[in-house]
Amino acid sequence: MLKLPATPAFDLYNKNALVTGAGRGIGMAAAAALAAAGAHVTLVARSNDEIDAVAAAINAADGHAEARALDITDRQAVRALLTDSAPFDILFNSAGTNRPALARDVSEADYDAMMNLNVKAAFFITREVAESMRGHGGGSIINVSSQMGHVGGPKRTIYCATKHALEGMTKTLAWEYGPDNIRVNTLCPTFINTPLTKPMLEEPEFRKFVLSKIALKRVGELEDIMGPTLLLASNAGALITGSALFVDGGWTAV
Repeated sequence: MLKLPATPAFDLYNKNALVTGAGRGIGMAAAAALAAAGAHVTLVARSNDEIDAVAAAINAADGHAEARALDITDRQAVRALLTDSAPFDILFNSAGTNRPALARDVSEADYDAMMNLNVKAAFFITREVAESMRGHGGGSIINVSSQMGHVGGPKRTIYCATKHALEGMTKTLAWEYGPDNIRVNTLCPTFINTPLTKPMLEEPEFRKFVLSKIALKRVGELEDIMGPTLLLASNAGALITGSALFVDGGWTAV
């Protein structure tokens, strides 16, 4: 009888995951998905209030999560966390910021804030986690990029620049760490209903613009992020590295 190939598992039992920006929005949804698939999830953000609540909710749902206050722009604090933790098998790097403005109105402070968090901090935490994964069987690193890492957008000159940089960085890191069985990919959402996007999407003209660019004619929900996260984190995506997984409703299809 023909032997069929076995479907790779999406489960993450006995895996340790680190989720940055885990207190709300995409990071929170990813943490919930990883925990539901069996991972022990360490939630980090700059303050404890939100991540404590997320960890409590995950644990109440029979998951396993802990909250640790961490500013990922502080490289020494990142190293201290990694030294004090079991090796991580998964990094979901969701911490990021956006300060929309026309190019002529971008301040140096806004430029620095976006570059420091979206690019510099993303690079160093990715490198630190990847180095800790070496010798432990590898792992999966998921950097949250954006559809804006592949196109341009009004009032997003610097944000687009940071996400384009993250895409190039991720591709190169995938090659450098591939021999160590470490996969590095980006997740590229469209506008998702989160606290960050809520004020923007409440503006009728902006919402009309957004929907005009999405083939499915709806903005994303947090649940739309969860399946793609599990694909990239688990053995179901074992041959995916250096790739950008679009969760953009078709925005970049034209």
